[in-house]
Amino acid sequence: MLDPASLPVWLFAYGSLIWRPGFTYAERTRGFVPGWSRRFWQGSTDHRGLPGAPGRVVTVTPEASGACWGIAYRLHEGTRDATLQGLDQRESGGYERQLVTFHCSDGVRGGSWPALMYVAGPDNPNYLGPAPLASIAEQVERAQGPSGSNREYLLELHAMLLTLGIEDDHIQGLAALLRPLAPPLTEQAQADAEARPHAV
Repeated sequence: MLDPASLPVWLFAYGSLIWRPGFTYAERTRGFVPGWSRRFWQGSTDHRGLPGAPGRVVTVTPEASGACWGIAYRLHEGTRDATLQGLDQRESGGYERQLVTFHCSDGVRGGSWPALMYVAGPDNPNYLGPAPLASIAEQVERAQGPSGSNREYLLELHAMLLTLGIEDDHIQGLAALLRPLAPPLTEQAQADAEARPHAV
C-alpha cells in the first residue's frame, strides 16, 4: 500500500480516464510510461458489462520493450485525496494504484516524474487475460453495462488516441474488427444525441 503522504499529484491515464476523466485537474500533458503495454484484458462487470456477461476494458501489462502512451493529469493538491478516493471507487473492479515514472512528450516541457497509474493485474477476480483479437472484438461488440456499451468504450478510446497522435496497434486492430457502424444519424437525431448527458 502506498503511503498517502508520499503520493505524487500526477495521475497517468491510458483508458477511459483519457476521454472521460470525471474530475477536475490543474493541467494535463501527453507522454508515456515505459515498460508497459495497453491491452483489453480486464473484465468489466460494473461499467461496460454485467456479472455473467462481462465486457472487456483496458489494463496494462508489463512488457520490457513496451511504452504505453496517454495523458498525465496534475491533480489539485487541495482535492487530490478526494479525487483519488473517487477514482478508487470508479476503478474498484480489480484495479490498484501503482507508482510509475511518466515521461513527458508534449513538445514543450519534456522531462519525467513520478505518477500514479491504475493497474488491473492477473490476480484480480475480473481479469480475463489474452485472447485472439477477433474473440475480444466479438465480446466487446455484444457487451453492455450500466455505463453504456463496450463498443462505445473502445471506439471513444480509439478516437481520442488518434486525436492525440498516439498509435496503438492493439486498439487499432480491435477497432477495425468491429462491425460497420450504423447509417449516419439525421441532423436532428445528431442534435438530440449531443444534447443528452453522457453516461457516467
